[in-house]
Formats: sequence, structure tokens, C-alpha cells
Amino acid sequence: MLFDFLWGLFSNDMAIDLGTANTKVYVKGRGVVLREPSVVVIQKGTNVPLAFGIEAKNMLGRTPGSIMAVRPMKDGVIADFEITEYMLRHFISKVHNRKTLIRPRIMISVPSGITEVEKRAVRDSAAHAGAREIYLIQEPMAAAIGAGLPIAEPSGNMVVDVGGGTTEVAVISLSGIVHCQSIRVGGDEMDEAIIQYIKRNYNLLIGERTAEEIKIKIGCAYPLKENETMEVKGRDLIAGVPKTLKISSEEIREALNEPVIAIVQAVKDTLERTPPELSADIAERGIVFTGGGALLKGIDERVREETGLSVHIADDPISCVVLGTGNVLDNEEMLKKVLLSAS
Repeated sequence: MLFDFLWGLFSNDMAIDLGTANTKVYVKGRGVVLREPSVVVIQKGTNVPLAFGIEAKNMLGRTPGSIMAVRPMKDGVIADFEITEYMLRHFISKVHNRKTLIRPRIMISVPSGITEVEKRAVRDSAAHAGAREIYLIQEPMAAAIGAGLPIAEPSGNMVVDVGGGTTEVAVISLSGIVHCQSIRVGGDEMDEAIIQYIKRNYNLLIGERTAEEIKIKIGCAYPLKENETMEVKGRDLIAGVPKTLKISSEEIREALNEPVIAIVQAVKDTLERTPPELSADIAERGIVFTGGGALLKGIDERVREETGLSVHIADDPISCVVLGTGNVLDNEEMLKKVLLSAS
């Protein structure tokens, strides 16, 4: 007990949204203190980490043969245990200004469809990175809390969290998830759809960063009032030389159709499995979208047209999960109700 108390003096509780695309960290009493891409650059052969976060992402697709940019998270779960541990250790150290005595309590958000093996991998990574206690919370629950939904009330709240690797659709009532569906479709799948579309239609090869830029600038899920265009640079697959072409938002909407349909279908499936009383609440309150994918232009209009329900985008969709996770960490009573597991 005394040992735990002494460690507690040197620690600051943290909430981590360990995302496929980005990792965000919330520190108790300070709010969100870090937002960095979930990317690590390592030395080939030795796996020695050379760069993390933004610095590492800037190297994606530009590294020489001796080093490699790695994304240790895939589909919302850990794909590379060792690299994830390096990354977590670096971010924890960065947040606490490299103090070595820090051993915080950490709460980490995880996809609702996570397996027991995947949960253990998350807990082990956090423990090896220096956590004193580890708690897990389901992403849709954290997203709903971060979006300000009244989850403790006996009424239905529907949240759709579109992340980098997964989309979580959940109906929440009385601080519990009534029904949830997790599909491994998100921002990464959209980027890949853009890469394949341009390759197929223009014989032009583009990288992940370019695809993400296209998605952010002119990507849409519903026809825009004005067709937008942008210049895209890549490598001509026939001539093998650099090439520039102009692409329109209408083409990108076509490219993104498959992942968007999968997200809409997940929403419909969840609505079909929702108890009638809660369905009535959702019809009145609408659906709330969170996550980076909620910023895709027209996603709200597309879902509104397909379901006939009102759709709202959260005020700060990208931060909803980490803010919700942090709020739970700050509230001991809520912590007991929504906790997924502890160690």
C-alpha cells in the first residue's frame, strides 16, 4: 500500500486513444496534451526506433533501404507488440517531460470487437511502457461520453465512431452498450480505395499520404453543390516517370463508395437490432458521428438519406474518444460502471 502511495505521488493518470492512424493522450487535470500519428521509424534488422509520431509520418514512403516506417496498429488493434511498446513508452515520456519516476494509471480505449488475446496485448504493452494500473474502455462508450451524450439516462443514444482502422456503431442506455457492431472499415480503408481507384483508372501510383490528403481535401460521401478538383502527383505505371493529373470530388466519391456503403450498412444493421423503446429515442434524438471519418464531407447527409433519421457531427469528433476516456478516469463512480477490464 505504501509502495503504491509513493508511486502515486510521482504519477499523473492518463487516458490514451491508441488509434490506428493517430494516438491521443489526455492527462488528468491538463486535458488533451498529445496528438501524434501512430507511426514509428525503425532501423531494419535491429528494430531500434529512430523517430516517432509526426516526425516518423513525414518519412512515410521516403525512407532509404536501411530504415523503415512502421504503423504498429492495424484495424484498431496491436499488429506489432514490440513497436507499440516503444511508441507508448515514448509518448508517456514525452507527456511527462522525460521524468523516469512516472508510473501513471492508464485508461486505454479499445474497439468493441476486440478479442481476449488482443486485450492482453494492449495491457501488456502499457505495462511494459511503465503503467502502474491499466483499465480498458470500449471506444463507442468513450466516444459517446466525449460527445456529451447522456449515457446514464434510461434512454437510447446512438453513436457512430469512424476511426482509422474500425467503425464502431453502438446503442447506449443506462451506462451500458445495448447493441454494438464493429467493422474493420475506416479511414485507412478509404485511403486504400482512393489508391486503387487512381491506379485502376489512370495507371498512376500514389502513396498513403497523398491518398489521405485527397480524402481530406475533396473526399465526399454525398454529391457536393460544386464539384471540387485538385492536382495529384504520382508515378506513371506505364512510362515509369512522375506524372501529375487533375481529379474531381465526384470521382473520389465513386472511389469511396464501397467503404461508405459498409459504414451505412453497419448503421442499418444496428438499428434493426435495437429494442423498439430505444429506437423511438433514437428517432427523436438522431445519430451522433464521432472520429476522424466523421469529417468526410457529406457523410451525415448520406446516412440521413439512407435511414431517414437526423444525423449530427460531434463538436470535436477527432477528440471525442480520448476526451470521453479522460472524463471516465476523472470520475471514479463512472469508472466502475463503464470499465471493460482492469489489471
